[in-house]
Amino acid sequence: MTRTRIVPRALERLLIVVVALAIAVGVISLLSGGLLGGRDNPGVSTQQGPGVAYRDQGDAHLPAGAADPAYDSDPPTSGAHVLAPVTRDGATLSDDQLLTALGAGDVVLLYGTPQPPPGLAALATAVSGPFSPALAAGGGTALLARRPGVDGVIALAWTRMLRVSANDDAALRAFAQFWLGRGASR
Repeated sequence: MTRTRIVPRALERLLIVVVALAIAVGVISLLSGGLLGGRDNPGVSTQQGPGVAYRDQGDAHLPAGAADPAYDSDPPTSGAHVLAPVTRDGATLSDDQLLTALGAGDVVLLYGTPQPPPGLAALATAVSGPFSPALAAGGGTALLARRPGVDGVIALAWTRMLRVSANDDAALRAFAQFWLGRGASR
């Protein structure tokens, strides 16, 4: 009689271990995003934040004199480019300078008028402090750039763009504060 009780107890203990293991695997899978949670969609930014998201076209560095590739936005928000640092605020930037700044983590505020709209320089300074080439190279500045043909203000970050009609739009500050320092992932 004791023999028949030993076998069911061992079977009961084995069943408890199997059920506990199944529950543990289920909880871990649920908390980690499921069994498919680690799948990635390369080239597509999944980071949420202000502005329109564009596909990440990479941050390849081209040799000097290389032709610009086709970008999926105008102005470009990512893509291959010749490294070209930004040395002064308020200048007209080439696409190479623009992409170098965005790749580093800078936020660029584009305007189409000969001088920055009133209050735009104060906004940039409030977000990141005064412009310096070293700060721009490190991806820590909101910088101003003239771009002929721009109506209103266009705010750019790596793979992001925000167009506003008025330079005092609160969305500009939110965009610059959120994206500052978030350049190309290397």
